[in-house]
Amino acid sequence: MTIIYILIIGAVSGWLAGQIMKGGGFGLLWNIILGIVGSFVGGWVLGLLNISLNVGSATVNTIIQSVIGAVVLLFVAGLFRGR
Repeated sequence: MTIIYILIIGAVSGWLAGQIMKGGGFGLLWNIILGIVGSFVGGWVLGLLNISLNVGSATVNTIIQSVIGAVVLLFVAGLFRGR
């Protein structure tokens, strides 16, 4: 059940980050990968900034953290792609 939860959160987070940064998603597989990796990046960035999310449920906090991380990943990728 946990793996299904991770895949769903990853897909939602990756899709949301795609909407924020480009206006479109990247397909189900890439959205899941982006969301899962974004969760780790978001946790790392928020930890560095000493920010704790207490929005509501753990699921909402996880989605917000994942979207923040995925947006950071997309931003950094855009910097390298622009060169």
